Amino acid sequence: MAWAERFADDVPEALYPSEQQVIAEAVPKRRREFATGRWCARRALHRLGVPLAAILPGDGGAPTWPSGIAGAITHCAGYRAAAVTHLSAYASIGLDAEPDEPLPAGVLDAISLPEERDQLSRPGPAWDRLLFSAKESIYKAWYPLAHRWLDFTEARVELRDDRTFSAKLLVEGPVSGFEGTWLAGTGLLLTAVTVPARS
Repeated sequence: MAWAERFADDVPEALYPSEQQVIAEAVPKRRREFATGRWCARRALHRLGVPLAAILPGDGGAPTWPSGIAGAITHCAGYRAAAVTHLSAYASIGLDAEPDEPLPAGVLDAISLPEERDQLSRPGPAWDRLLFSAKESIYKAWYPLAHRWLDFTEARVELRDDRTFSAKLLVEGPVSGFEGTWLAGTGLLLTAVTVPARS
């Protein structure tokens, strides 16, 4: 697996023409984060020894990776990152970054189950935002395998103090759950999950 990250939108390389076309109507902020996310993805692909190419949004908006590659891109205020791997090692990966601050009012009820909310009132990071991030990573790993949406309430997540989390899926699909890791620091939360390749 290989990864790359960036804390500012100051990358030197331009987008491929096909990528520029996809993002041409977007507001400047979205174009910048898109370009930096693609820069991170190509940096990670280069580290993996994969020839560089345009990375266009595909089915469900997920990035379309080169043949034989799984990957994920994430961005939030002040942070962009991408991780890639060979499908021979991992069937799918998910990655998400969020600011380490509470969710806006009303969002928690929409993205969580009652039993998940019971685990959020303890010292530490913004647990509600961390729960949201974990579910974003889960979705990013789920969609390439299932090719269908996964609602926030269709995965039950347990966040642990040892910087790991687990998820049980409440719908039928190609996997029944996920194991992941999380980090908190410099005002950011980062979550990641991997699905090992089946031998």
